Amino acid sequence: MSVVTIARQGTIAVVTIDNPPVNALSQAVRQGLVDAVSALDGDPHISAVVLVCAGRTFIAGADVSEFDKPPQPPHLPDVVSAIELAAKPWIAAIHGSALGGGFEVALGCRFRLATADASVGLPEVTLGIVPGAGGTVRTLRLAGVEAAVDLVTTGKPVRAPRALELGLIDRIVEGDLRAAAIAFAGDALALPQPLSLRPAPTVPDAFWMETEAAIAKRARGEVAPLRALACLRRASETDFAAALQFERATFLELRASEQAAALRHVFFAERAAPRPAGLSGVQVLPLRNTAVIGGGTMGAGIAAALRDAGLPVILIERDDAAVERGIANLRDIFAGAVKRGRLTEAAAEARLAGVTGSTDYAALADTDLVIEAVFEELSVKRQVFEQLGRVCRPDAVLATNTSYLDPRAIAEGLPNPGRFIGLHFFSPANVMKLLEIVPTPQTAEQTLATGFALGRMLGKVPVRAGICEGFIGNRILKRYRAEAEALVGQGVAIAAVDAAMRGYGFAMGPFEAQDLGGLDIAFLQREGVRAAGQDVPETLGDILVRAGRKGQKTGGGWYDYKPGDRRPVPSEEVARLLGARIEPGLALDAEAIADRLVGAMAREGEAILSEGIAEKTSDIDLVEIHGYGFPRWRGGPMFGTRSTST
Repeated sequence: MSVVTIARQGTIAVVTIDNPPVNALSQAVRQGLVDAVSALDGDPHISAVVLVCAGRTFIAGADVSEFDKPPQPPHLPDVVSAIELAAKPWIAAIHGSALGGGFEVALGCRFRLATADASVGLPEVTLGIVPGAGGTVRTLRLAGVEAAVDLVTTGKPVRAPRALELGLIDRIVEGDLRAAAIAFAGDALALPQPLSLRPAPTVPDAFWMETEAAIAKRARGEVAPLRALACLRRASETDFAAALQFERATFLELRASEQAAALRHVFFAERAAPRPAGLSGVQVLPLRNTAVIGGGTMGAGIAAALRDAGLPVILIERDDAAVERGIANLRDIFAGAVKRGRLTEAAAEARLAGVTGSTDYAALADTDLVIEAVFEELSVKRQVFEQLGRVCRPDAVLATNTSYLDPRAIAEGLPNPGRFIGLHFFSPANVMKLLEIVPTPQTAEQTLATGFALGRMLGKVPVRAGICEGFIGNRILKRYRAEAEALVGQGVAIAAVDAAMRGYGFAMGPFEAQDLGGLDIAFLQREGVRAAGQDVPETLGDILVRAGRKGQKTGGGWYDYKPGDRRPVPSEEVARLLGARIEPGLALDAEAIADRLVGAMAREGEAILSEGIAEKTSDIDLVEIHGYGFPRWRGGPMFGTRSTST
């Protein structure tokens, strides 16, 4: 069956791409489009061509199965050029998403129509490359320099209403898209010049310099956004053919780069994560309503994430005052979303209206999923599950959000333990993408599959983790911090360690991050282990906490902080407190520091793999990227060094 077909309706030809699931631009599709141009240009009865796609979307981009293969003709720039310079004008009828090469094909058409819920974009930088078929050159000529810079260097798609404002599409269609496009094509229209023949807008040199500085700061070492900007500047300052040649050369160079390989690795890992092969065919339990036990920072964040997914939530707290505080926390979360333009006032009110506060566990009698998010203390969590075991349906999924405790101990004595599972959210839970899913040996496959289904509903990146102290992420974090402290103990400056990791691509270094989150969190966890009788050596951080230095919230941690100012200042008091534990003499440059810390993460990852705590290296990479800020463009601590990183 051909993936590109032609139908005729009067003098209008309708070219349909049918290449499920997302009409990717495979070699067969590219060839089919070139053949369609040739056939229709030679048909004297055809006056215009409508390009549509079958299924749920327009062309959503390149064929991912061809990512690591040499490009095969016809190459996409030639396809787009053939459509643009065809004797008969082509009209793109866009539904779903027109992304990457799909939008470049649409840019080759003389007109672009779209449904109101469609989106268009050039996300190539998220894969470490730039558009390679005229995306930078044509977008700049169509929508202007500023709009093109935003679209191309961020990779973020825009919805049809905004695309119409920017001039990226010509009309929004209500109702039957195909019929509307045919009617549009049949009208007597003054054809615009092909984009390749239009003059390029220009801006002062200062614009490019300022924009380059802003993008470099945002990119933190990622190459593609800056190279995309260079393509846009070339498109503004030279003729179309030269700009197209420069863009294509840049695309081909980046396509073979280490950063592009790393980002493809992450792309495929993210694609596979929500639907593990081992759970294929396992029936998922219904998720019609939910509950959260605990309305503090974490509990409120989880409740907000559930409401964002449209699930009603019962919020349980120990007394009426705590319920009020929990609801207030949720109100603040939704108000913040309104302030940032992510929700309307009406949507925020609807989110909050879907939350019912209560102190009575009996309200959970018919709840499908209950997530416990109370204080990280085993006895407290056990009390919660004792009550849940009495009031909840036998088939209700019961989950704990513990970060460090053994889920097996939490669920001890729970009736029907097959319904119990660990769901480790990361704070703020309504924002952070990572969800560690931690089954116990007794967790039923249905329960595990339901955990992954919840991850999909919430838009999370779910990763299965085995049971150990800290699971995957916090275990590696502990090793990372220990190695950072070891460097300080050997004479490397605290600020030098942080600067090296920022240079590597992290938003913050390990000591800055601890000051932001609070040194007392890990300290209390270590104290709990010590209280249980285990021998845990005193860390440098312990010394600071015992001296009252818990981070920004106390005005000092690893650094000093001035009132109202979060900028870290190297601390003489810290030097005094830690002086006896520091042996001066080690001199390392930033690259060597980063190698030490990332190497420690990778070694801990290897141990996690060997113990079966993680199933594959890509799971570890996803945990570090989405939970701990590891630079995405580096692929994760395990990328590129092990044969199992798929």
